[in-house]
Amino acid sequence: MGIILKPLITEKGTARNDKGVYGFVVAKSANKVEIKQSIEKMYGVKVQEVRTMIAAGKPKSRFSNGSFLSGKTSSYKKALITVAAGEVIDFYSSI
Repeated sequence: MGIILKPLITEKGTARNDKGVYGFVVAKSANKVEIKQSIEKMYGVKVQEVRTMIAAGKPKSRFSNGSFLSGKTSSYKKALITVAAGEVIDFYSSI
């Protein structure tokens, strides 16, 4: 399993792309140095800053087969990457 799992495509994240900030879902065990090296190698950009956070799982419940089931989604770690001025990461180039 790699360090970078997938890009984080949300409305808020897409609005930040114009400012050079991109979001990624990363492995929970990854640190900022590993994330920076992986992004620079994968996308060929110069990373200026890496901010990480762990997003907690949300509680979910549903009524199924006459019983009430409850649980929560998995937590995950996300990283916000700031690239150097003038550089762009294009998530949609391979589509």
